[in-house]
Amino acid sequence: MNPARDITIESEDRLRADLYNFIGLILSAPPDQLLLDQCINLSGDDSNLGKAVRSLSRVARVTKPKKVESEFNALFIGLGRGELLPYASYYLTGFLNEKPLATLRSDMASRGMVRAANVYEPEDNIASLMEMMGGMIVGRFGTPAELADQRQFFNKHIAPWAGHFFSDLEAAKNSILYASVGSVGRAFIEIEREAFRMTAA
Repeated sequence: MNPARDITIESEDRLRADLYNFIGLILSAPPDQLLLDQCINLSGDDSNLGKAVRSLSRVARVTKPKKVESEFNALFIGLGRGELLPYASYYLTGFLNEKPLATLRSDMASRGMVRAANVYEPEDNIASLMEMMGGMIVGRFGTPAELADQRQFFNKHIAPWAGHFFSDLEAAKNSILYASVGSVGRAFIEIEREAFRMTAA
């Protein structure tokens, strides 16, 4: 047995990774009934994040896969383009495939992250970035990333724009289920931003 791989992930960090992965999954493709059922079974507390999770559960209860597929397409695909362009380059520069994407690719390479062969979207889309953070926390790309490394990646690639994107998702004309996803994402990003700020002190 390799002792270097015998690493215990704290329960709080596993929950963080699970939420990053969940947000990434629901933003990468329209949820099927199984994922909608998982949303229905979510429960929250009286925090902003907990209230957003409860709202997502309520909306998922009355959402059908066919309806949410139309919503997803209107938001992210559309005829020519969707209502929102969920890419760091676009939010930070106004254009796709700009410097933020090149910087991300360099940081991915240094961490052993590679784009999946069946994924054609630019790597700086919000779904991929959420999955990268989740993977870094639990060690999907090697050993779990130190908190300082997580903070650096978050502050460089997610913090400057993700909150703005999730607010746009909450307010988007075509958002129904995804308005609740936006609320969950925005609340979670605020928690992460504050937690990283406190650990940097």
